[in-house]
Amino acid sequence: MRARNVLVFPAGTEVGLEIHNALRSCKDINVFGAGQPVSNPARFVFDEYHEVANIHQPQWLGELVELCARLSIDYIYPAYDDVIVALQDAAEKLPCPVISASADVCRLTRSKSLTYEALERVVKVPKVYGLPDDVSHFPVFVKPDRGQGSQGAVRVNNRAELVQALNTVKAPLICEYLPGEEYTVDCFSDRERGLLFAGSRRRVRMRNGIAVNSEGVELPEAHKMAKLIGDRLQMRGPWFFQVKRASDGELALLEVAPRIAGSMALNRVRGINFPLLGIYEHERLPLGLLTYEGPLEIDRALANRYKHGIRFSIAYIDLDDTLILRTKVNLDLIAFIFQCHNRNITVKLITRHRFDVEATLRQYRLTGLFDDVIHITDGRPKSAFIKEPEAILVDDSFAERRDVAETCGIPTFDCSMIEMLLEGVPV
Repeated sequence: MRARNVLVFPAGTEVGLEIHNALRSCKDINVFGAGQPVSNPARFVFDEYHEVANIHQPQWLGELVELCARLSIDYIYPAYDDVIVALQDAAEKLPCPVISASADVCRLTRSKSLTYEALERVVKVPKVYGLPDDVSHFPVFVKPDRGQGSQGAVRVNNRAELVQALNTVKAPLICEYLPGEEYTVDCFSDRERGLLFAGSRRRVRMRNGIAVNSEGVELPEAHKMAKLIGDRLQMRGPWFFQVKRASDGELALLEVAPRIAGSMALNRVRGINFPLLGIYEHERLPLGLLTYEGPLEIDRALANRYKHGIRFSIAYIDLDDTLILRTKVNLDLIAFIFQCHNRNITVKLITRHRFDVEATLRQYRLTGLFDDVIHITDGRPKSAFIKEPEAILVDDSFAERRDVAETCGIPTFDCSMIEMLLEGVPV
């Protein structure tokens, strides 16, 4: 089967990064990123990142069409709510399909008020107050009609705060305050078979409207809601909705989004690769799901990624306290070594190990990992064995690193610096 070329746009969002993480190891998918010519994490993550104007600039569509043609893109995956609608509006001008729900559903779900109107007889939705004077008791919640997550939303405790919120929140909705716990339900639907998966996760910790800690939970009532919403809106592919418990204990709908969510990673590692399944659903391929059902929690934090100008054709690696650290194999260094192998970079072990080196390598299942093993037993410095000008050394010993740096004039690294050399891997 021919590999599909998939363009993630805009690639630098949390959604875009999750799509990349889901698809980067799929054998029949080539992933490309596109977005604005500004600093963003996609430049560090995607093998190819292409600059395209944002959807609020007049030239964006022409640039996107040209890019899709040049890269022979088969599918576009939208990675931001407003972009979903913009791509659907321009669908007839695009050279390839957009993986999302129908255009009508995308436009409907972009508005919370329209979503509530469409689903108020299907599931419980929060009460919406038409005018400030309609509010008889506080607190209430004011949030933008076109928003995502909890961004721009504010709890209002009295009339003065309500007036202030209505003057600051764009296109505000005044909604019933829901005091209970909040959940996201990650869903996948087939256009013919209906809902195939609904996995609930409790939003434990939030940052800037994004759930950075979530735990999987069994929530049968949410699964029932997923079936009702999916049937009513005729959902297809990956989507999610958010709910919160009202004062009466019932789950009330907050929003529906026909896209990937960043924390869908929790259910992705259970076995539901939402972006890949979305492509298969579009192609009408047979779908089978196999999931891990045990307890699972996800915590998301800032990840470090680096770009550097170091070029090397050979890497020298120390053994004791470097590759073997506190009697365990250094997994970061193993990842780096295999990254070198993938790029045809020579890797040599250079060590003053007191014991039989080959026996130690066998003990730690490291036999055959190196192109050469240099076992120094006569006290000579490691710099005496490093002749190549485009080499690097990884060694825990400061004295060894300093001697090699000064004598050989090459970069040297200790274990804490390895993450700089790992390309495309969040650490």
